[in-house]
Amino acid sequence: MFLIVAKYLIPKGYRGMAVFPFVFLKYNQDKENPVFVNHEKIHLRQQLELLVLPFYVFYVLEYIIRLIQYKNKDLAYRNISFEREAYTNETDSDYLKNRSFFGFLNYLTLKEK
Repeated sequence: MFLIVAKYLIPKGYRGMAVFPFVFLKYNQDKENPVFVNHEKIHLRQQLELLVLPFYVFYVLEYIIRLIQYKNKDLAYRNISFEREAYTNETDSDYLKNRSFFGFLNYLTLKEK
């Protein structure tokens, strides 16, 4: 993993973006943020499992489905299975050591409360 500060590459409203094998950051201080870095590492693992390009196809398709479902871009983004897995486990520094292969599939369906 390579952490690169490139604030102009990051879309407005976001702090970082994982593009295997790089993590692009908007702010230099995020290099020292273990929760943020772990979130992006989870995305790198997801990308590796899906051989990178299919990850992005799946990500965009799921975003479109969630956008139709929620009619709200922020809710759609937060409910993409890849994001749900990363946000749920970003504070667990051991998550990637114990994560099952294709772990994001556990977050594909929304569970009713």
